[in-house]
Amino acid sequence: MIVAVIHGPNLNLLGVREPEVYGRVTLEEIDRRIAEVAEELGIEVTTCQHNGEGAIIDAVQRAGCEADGIVINPAGYTHTSVAIHDALKAVRIPVIEVHLSNILAREDWRRRSMTALACEGVIGGLGAESYLLAIRGIVALVEAAE
Repeated sequence: MIVAVIHGPNLNLLGVREPEVYGRVTLEEIDRRIAEVAEELGIEVTTCQHNGEGAIIDAVQRAGCEADGIVINPAGYTHTSVAIHDALKAVRIPVIEVHLSNILAREDWRRRSMTALACEGVIGGLGAESYLLAIRGIVALVEAAE
């Protein structure tokens, strides 16, 4: 089983950017933890980070051909991207949206996710643990579909 993890814009600045909101864990640390869970579960995980919407769409489309599921943190595009939403709908593999913070407890404009409408589930507010739970969730969804 292959799970593609796609990190969106500004997540390369984790650990430095607004640590009071996003914590002090770096993206490299998150990817390391993801790799540990993947090894524990006996699956392969690919990770990438993109700041541009088009690159994220390309990563989603590539995952649709190469992976069994997607874990995505669309970050700022969560609230605005019809294009990422459409790409997620098009790939026809399970997708779980992830957020480090609880977007429902933040500014009004952050409380709406355009991309979540194309996902089987959303996990957020648990910091880096959100990603790890999403990996387990994707595995469960893929196994249930077999």
